[in-house]
Amino acid sequence: MAHPNYPHLFEALNLGFTTLKNRFVMGSMHTGFEDHLNELNRLKNYFVRRAQGGVGLIITGGYAPNRLGRLTPFAASFNSKKMIRAHQNLTKAVQAAGSKICLQLLHAGRYSYHPFSVAPSRIRSPITPFTPFAMPGLLVQMTINDFAKAAMNAKEAGYDGVEIMGSEGYLVHQFLSKRTNHRKDKWGGSFENRMQFALEIVRATRKRVGQNFIIIFRISLLDLVQGGSTPSEVIQFALALETAGVTLLNSGIGWHESRVPTIGSMVPAGAFSSVTGELKKRLKVPIIAVNRINRPELAESILAKGEADLISMARPFLADPDFVLKSEKNQAEEINTCIACNQACLDHIFQGKKASCLVNPLACEEEKWNELFLKTKTSKRVAIIGSGPAGLSSAIAFLEKGHQVTVYEKSDSLGGQFKLATLIPGKSDYRESIRYWKTRIEHLGGKIVLNQNVNDIETVRAFDEVVIACGVKPRDPKIPGQDLPHVYFYDRFLREQIKPASRIVIIGAGGVGFDVATYALHAGSDEDRNPAHFMEHWGIDTHAPGGLSTVKPNVMSPRKITLLQRSDAKFGRTLGKTTGWIHRLELKRSGVKMIAGVQYEKITEQGIWIKGKDQKTTLIEADQIILCAGQVSEVSLVKKLEEANIKFHLIGGAKLASEIDAKRAIREGMELALI
Repeated sequence: MAHPNYPHLFEALNLGFTTLKNRFVMGSMHTGFEDHLNELNRLKNYFVRRAQGGVGLIITGGYAPNRLGRLTPFAASFNSKKMIRAHQNLTKAVQAAGSKICLQLLHAGRYSYHPFSVAPSRIRSPITPFTPFAMPGLLVQMTINDFAKAAMNAKEAGYDGVEIMGSEGYLVHQFLSKRTNHRKDKWGGSFENRMQFALEIVRATRKRVGQNFIIIFRISLLDLVQGGSTPSEVIQFALALETAGVTLLNSGIGWHESRVPTIGSMVPAGAFSSVTGELKKRLKVPIIAVNRINRPELAESILAKGEADLISMARPFLADPDFVLKSEKNQAEEINTCIACNQACLDHIFQGKKASCLVNPLACEEEKWNELFLKTKTSKRVAIIGSGPAGLSSAIAFLEKGHQVTVYEKSDSLGGQFKLATLIPGKSDYRESIRYWKTRIEHLGGKIVLNQNVNDIETVRAFDEVVIACGVKPRDPKIPGQDLPHVYFYDRFLREQIKPASRIVIIGAGGVGFDVATYALHAGSDEDRNPAHFMEHWGIDTHAPGGLSTVKPNVMSPRKITLLQRSDAKFGRTLGKTTGWIHRLELKRSGVKMIAGVQYEKITEQGIWIKGKDQKTTLIEADQIILCAGQVSEVSLVKKLEEANIKFHLIGGAKLASEIDAKRAIREGMELALI
């Protein structure tokens, strides 16, 4: 019987020799556990938890087919009997929990972070420090055999299949592209020659593993770099992969070195599914849609429109391992939605840390917290003052433990700094977190009191514990003239959604300063929700070679915006590792002027007078001046609680306001209730 709301998502998919129970795919994503066998049990628990959550097919993080293909010197390669034995418990556990699981095979090629990297040609990647060695013909053939052998190892380890990573600019993709393949032998030159490396890997793998084994190939639909494949070449390659023996095709969007966002929060939801749909029209094998799909209704609509056969999500399963079960039970409002911030998942991996999730600190640590979530035998009455990320996270954790919780919020709605973030173009998904927190608190029986500013102890005297999560308020930079009517603190400017003027000066260039600049550039735009506007803005043309428009988009803003900072450091240095470049590039492309190392002398009706590094005083004319000069904690109640000897805790911005850090705040809120 079809599901009433999601008939396509919960339809089984018969692959001939095996059946996927639904159309949900947990896409490949590195966690940091893959590279060390002593952490394989943690990887198993991570996958099993998602399998228990109902996902039909899981694809692991990437494993190299040989040592030269490893991303880092000590990364894992799936080329030994030891790996086979080690993974057998993992595959059995995942399958016992109800999911199929495939191992991704990824040869990094010139993206390797080690001095022995190899590639089709000796061309260094712009995002890695090492120039690769050009692969001689014998090594090319050996690498093909290594892929097939690694796939056979995966089969012996109990995997249901493998995914061959042929996109995102890794080795297989490097052979395909004239951007990176300058060879003169049979593996280079014409497109027909350049695609032979990938086709030979698929043929050799199919021959080695037999017919009853899933082979997924991740094919790049849009390279988003100069010298990328044309649409006709993508179709030609996909049809050749069908003939070579793939079971499924997975979509890939963009090289890692591309200067176009593909997965950040500013990318509209489902922005690239139509590209998958165009290829699907030509195929017989099922194809998987990817990138910025984080809600079940969106996934269902993509399938219903015939744009894909399966939906791949990676980060959404970090945010909520029960995404599928909640969808199946028509409880979509209780899904902890991925907001595509990348701060605890991809940023962690690129910093050499284990993956986690900003909105779900339990991700990849589930077994660590299981016992701590057991119900308490002594229920306490807990007051939480403030409803930002720290307060709401803490409220949920206290309620999960069995305590009685009341959340007090001085304004008429929940969210704190997250509420301000939802007003920034490109961050509209942040309101999904507020929706989840509110729904979860109400479901668990918590009480929410709005429009009550707790400024005396009588309100909280009857509680056993008080949690101060009031967050932060803007720091007062005390610049002469800042009381003039055209000067705003950032929270008021955003909260009241004040219309940006023609000439704006922003004082402070941290994360808040960049957000305010983005708001000033795009206030009122629906670009973060409209794929057509997004593609035009970033110069994406799905019908052009590489997916890039030949006409450079005009993105210069009619507003004159200047970003100032006291420090002489690089602008945006505190922004996320995997998304900071997008914000810096966006402001640069839009003509935002950035001046570092300044002293603020005074503000007048004409603008702001500054003293530069040359010690000369200059007027920057401005119609609006926005103060984003840091934050201070909101802790006005602390002294009264101390005097009354009432037990209290400080979390989030109330505890430390040097930087607005939602990741720390959410984790602190949870840990307070559990530890």
